[in-house]
Amino acid sequence: MTVLDELSGYEFEEVMEDVFRNLGYENVRQSDRGADVGRDILMEETVDGIRNAVVVECKHTDSVGRPVVQKLHSAVATYDYDGPKRGVVATTGHFTGPAKEYARNLQANGDPHEIELLDGDDLRTLADEIGLDLYNGRIEILCDETLRPYDPTRGVDAPVEVAFQDIENIHPDSLPGPEHWVVFEPFVRIRADIESVFETGAGLIHSIDQTDELVVQADGDGPRIPRSGIQRLVRTNLDAAVDLDESSFEETFDDLSVERFGQTETEYKEWSVDRLRRKHTTTVQYTGDNNVTYRKECEPNLSDISVQSIRPVYLPRVRSRLELGEYAYPYEYYAAGPSRLALEDGIRRCKQCGETDDSPYTYCENCGSVNCPDHTKTERLVGEPVCTGCAVTETFFYSTKYFYDEANLDQFRGEYEAMPIHRKALENKPLVAGTAAAAVLFVLFVLLTVGVV
Repeated sequence: MTVLDELSGYEFEEVMEDVFRNLGYENVRQSDRGADVGRDILMEETVDGIRNAVVVECKHTDSVGRPVVQKLHSAVATYDYDGPKRGVVATTGHFTGPAKEYARNLQANGDPHEIELLDGDDLRTLADEIGLDLYNGRIEILCDETLRPYDPTRGVDAPVEVAFQDIENIHPDSLPGPEHWVVFEPFVRIRADIESVFETGAGLIHSIDQTDELVVQADGDGPRIPRSGIQRLVRTNLDAAVDLDESSFEETFDDLSVERFGQTETEYKEWSVDRLRRKHTTTVQYTGDNNVTYRKECEPNLSDISVQSIRPVYLPRVRSRLELGEYAYPYEYYAAGPSRLALEDGIRRCKQCGETDDSPYTYCENCGSVNCPDHTKTERLVGEPVCTGCAVTETFFYSTKYFYDEANLDQFRGEYEAMPIHRKALENKPLVAGTAAAAVLFVLFVLLTVGVV
């Protein structure tokens, strides 16, 4: 057979490691390459609630005979594992008649260490299930899971309504329905075990024994680590992922698109191992037997890092747009059901100056704008908020007054003309108060001058 002929034996083992991980096996790892004991891959499975060990022998050859199956059976029997265990031989070629017979006899005799045989045809079947390109050994990512693009208990409008809750002079229930667009962006969560020991003539100077996790943005721009808020959103909501049912989501959103994963699973694995090597590389200072202080850079080997799981998932990026009067309000965020991370808040932003802060923002019903306190005034005729951007202004008794439109201004002009002088003066209360205070001070000054007080 010509399947995977371009790969070395070790490369074939790496491909099979990814295959079994995608099939749902757990704790999948390559065994020590230094000793040929008939065990290439070690992994675990749960059957009827019982944890079983699975020992795999990989053979990148045209034909596999009985001795290979026999050797694996012995390796399984001697493998130190407290629980049931079985073996698998995976080959790109085929099994001889004696090899198949030996495996069948083990099963017929009720042997506790059965051996499963996977030939090239079986591998092609598995490849169809997980997106494996057998001819180049790359694992394409097939993903049908996404974090929820909205909270099903509140609906897709809820984030915009919540954003308007702090805006004065408008109630979220009175808002028109926003438009919503969603892009399902690809992410990958990778978990790996790092076990590394560094020794010198002075003994053990450093060791690593831990599990690490990476959340990787996996679109066409290449793998990269997103900012911490996005990582947190993916990590905390991954177990609540749902099926990416495009037809269902198309009924909710005005437009929908799904981005492709930019690289293969194999490439993300290689990238993550390289990044984890750099992350866990450290310089250690130690004292030798001669009481001399040394510094050594401790960098884990490739074999010290074992990728345990590669979990692809889509993270919805939702962009909403709401129109009020003359203005449009964009609101963009990453969604994960009731959780979200805002990317653009075009709601709490003054339409006049563009500023956004913790000040109270107010809606202008006259033009549909939201504005900061510096650009929000009180309409003189009706006493409601109006923004400086749309208001008509005129000065009355040295004080600027704000009106919705010329009609309101004309009406107030008539009212103003009919006012007595003391009422007109009250249109500029600061001036009146200041004048009164100045008059009082003047009287006191005069009284002090003539000696009355």
